[in-house]
Amino acid sequence: MTDRTSARARRRPQRYLPMQILLGFLVVYFLVPFWWVIVNSSKDSPGLFGGDNTLWFTDHIDYLGNLEQLFTYGGGIYGRWILNSTLYALAGGIGATVLAVMAGYGFAKYRFAARRFSFAIVLGALMVPATALVIPTFIMFSRLGLTNTIWAVILPSLLNPFGVYLMHVYARDAVPDEILDAARVDGAGEVRTFLQIALPLMRPAVVTVLLLSAVASWNNYFLPLAMLSDNRLFPVTVGLGLWQGVASANNAGGTSLWSLIILGALVSVIPLIIAFFSLQRYWRGGLSVGGLR
Repeated sequence: MTDRTSARARRRPQRYLPMQILLGFLVVYFLVPFWWVIVNSSKDSPGLFGGDNTLWFTDHIDYLGNLEQLFTYGGGIYGRWILNSTLYALAGGIGATVLAVMAGYGFAKYRFAARRFSFAIVLGALMVPATALVIPTFIMFSRLGLTNTIWAVILPSLLNPFGVYLMHVYARDAVPDEILDAARVDGAGEVRTFLQIALPLMRPAVVTVLLLSAVASWNNYFLPLAMLSDNRLFPVTVGLGLWQGVASANNAGGTSLWSLIILGALVSVIPLIIAFFSLQRYWRGGLSVGGLR
């Protein structure tokens, strides 16, 4: 029996070898572009277009000089774009998460008229591409006089059908009805039951929806591009696109915008990395295990 178990243990790594090779290939596939951005952010214009190895550093590495030029070019407009993206991501991410949590919990734990029909509409909204809604949204906001304002970016970001669906599925399985009934028997109201009982149990899903919503708002490009005309209101995605158009037309004078664009893309990713690692410790499942006896 011991020899058979050891032989089975020796064969087990070979069974997962193709999957490990595939995962290794995917890691390289996703990390190489990020490495390219890191390397080329350190180069000046001659180093960027000098024909050297694009995946390795040159002799002249000047991150600090490039950062100073990035945040001073155009009167420091890049810093304003970063602040705009932060505002849009925080307002859109937190607002979308709050609405998704309340809607998902309501669909999962309450019975009301037209509940199935309303949830079917939410599921149908998942099938509609977000870009297909930009033009109707622009027309509606134009009639309300809200175009070229921060609300034209924040308000549409509050709607997250996928977040509602995710919270509904998680609340249905992670929040037992028996715990809610016990809280009601003890005299807790619906608001208190939700805040003190259900919400802590849904924390992993809440953090997931918050991160996904914030990242989607940060990376949003087409909506602010259509809604905004004042470059002082642009998020960093649209701002870098504006610089790319100027650089392609070779209309930046003596400044090489390509170096600034690459470094700006790297800087714009750093807040997302920080947010991911900061919220990762909250992704813990099974909080309701053992809650019932």
